[in-house]
Amino acid sequence: MKIVFAGTPEFAGKALDSLIRGGHQVELVLTQPDRPAGRGMKLQPSAVKKLAISHDIPVEQPVSLRFDGKHAEEAKRVYELVRQIEPDVMVIVAYGLILPKAFLGLPEYGCLNIHASLLPRWRGAAPIQRAIEAGDTETGVSIMQMEEGLDTGPVLVSESIPIDHHINAAELHDKLADLGGRLILAALKKMEEGSAHPVIQNENAAIYAAKIRKEEAGLDFSFPATEIINKIRAFNPFPGCTAKFRDTPLKIWKAVASDHSPAAEKAGQILSADENGIVVACGKGSIRILELQKPGAKRLPVSEFIKGFSFEHGYFE
Repeated sequence: MKIVFAGTPEFAGKALDSLIRGGHQVELVLTQPDRPAGRGMKLQPSAVKKLAISHDIPVEQPVSLRFDGKHAEEAKRVYELVRQIEPDVMVIVAYGLILPKAFLGLPEYGCLNIHASLLPRWRGAAPIQRAIEAGDTETGVSIMQMEEGLDTGPVLVSESIPIDHHINAAELHDKLADLGGRLILAALKKMEEGSAHPVIQNENAAIYAAKIRKEEAGLDFSFPATEIINKIRAFNPFPGCTAKFRDTPLKIWKAVASDHSPAAEKAGQILSADENGIVVACGKGSIRILELQKPGAKRLPVSEFIKGFSFEHGYFE
């Protein structure tokens, strides 16, 4: 198929690579403008842009696709580019810009979105993190026909995978990216064969996955141990969960449930601290912290961390 692709991060890069390897004609790539990153804060191209350039695919990086406002002329120019290509389909993956209604009607087969959840569960910006945080035991990828609503369109193809109780958001992201790359090829094949049967989403089952905010990163040890562990997994790698110990903010990167259950005066109390982990009392049960980080330092396993940090007779706030 003749395709216009829109996407930005690594997750989208996996899908673009799959389309290229699958023999589809990617005529144009839309991606976010280069952003400053790294120690020198130099402008860096997105993962999708790097891949497109390596395959000599034309790239456009509009600031907005809205036909009003200060970037209207740029948006209209990009619209005209897409219109002239006459794509069979547009594939949109974690692009980061809203696609106006005018774009949705350009391709013969419409616009397809690769979404990292089993729609209608976890519509929105952070489906991977919210699924882990909620303690879901499975998730997956949905290939959806786009319409004006937020992730509301009918689903062409979906596939589920289990969520291992130790996996974090970064690890689950990679699994779902691979799955998305495979499923988009399956969806396009169905469309080419005329065997696609889109399934309307059940609005009563819809749940919204709000964007992860740094303000959410603080841990509250009055919550049950299971919920705290899920949050630590969900917020790894971004933004990382935090807890304060004697006025020192620490990032907690990895923790597991603990069977250590002596009586605690209050939630957040350190029950033990050795090379096997820092056991902390919670509202229900306790957790064993295995990896953490001081401000300005690198992430360390607890066996290394405790060599220069004492947790005796203390509490996490």
